[in-house]
Amino acid sequence: MPDATVDPDRPLLDDAVGRLVRPYTVSEGRTEPAHHFNLMTMVVATGTTLRSNLGLDHTQVLDLCRAPVTVAEIAGLTRMPATVIKVLLSDLVERGAVVARPYNLAMQGSTAPDLDLLEALRDGLLKRL
Repeated sequence: MPDATVDPDRPLLDDAVGRLVRPYTVSEGRTEPAHHFNLMTMVVATGTTLRSNLGLDHTQVLDLCRAPVTVAEIAGLTRMPATVIKVLLSDLVERGAVVARPYNLAMQGSTAPDLDLLEALRDGLLKRL
């Protein structure tokens, strides 16, 4: 049986078997967030002190929001499905711990995504599948 050591940077993960807690338990079986997020929604922590204790996953997501970050980045860093991340973020928005805003391409100095880059990314991902 693989050794399941807990790494503070990757809680509840085991390299041999993956996530030790199923995603639906993290979101308490919820699949729909109360607030709308897409993968490019930017979220950032407000610095508000929470009155109630949250679970490890909420805390991990909140820690990642110390600087502006997208929903997709949080999902990738936590190795959780984006749907679960959206539910957790929705909980944090309701408590005033994070704020969300749409990703603004104009702030990045671009008006549209580079189609060549997106096609190359798609092709690369298809090769890995």
